[in-house]
Amino acid sequence: MTITKNQDGEKLTIALEGRLDTTTAPNLEAELKTALNGITALTFNLKDLEYISSAGLRVLLSAQKTMNKQGEMTITGANETIMEIFDVTGFVDILNIE
Repeated sequence: MTITKNQDGEKLTIALEGRLDTTTAPNLEAELKTALNGITALTFNLKDLEYISSAGLRVLLSAQKTMNKQGEMTITGANETIMEIFDVTGFVDILNIE
């Protein structure tokens, strides 16, 4: 999985490419630990994400909990497969998905 970060002041956009699963979720988790300091608007661009596992969902949920305290988080570009996973797991009710 490729993680691309683009920060503009207190806004951070993270684009994910490939698969967010048990192998790659720890990489994203480690990136977020340091990247979210001082961030008030976090956007995940998932247009190039092919797959997300429960481990990946857990990282997004953790990021959402952090951002609930310091700002807002938005998911953009999720394809049909990813949206179906969000729908089946109930994440459509938890995450702000555009």
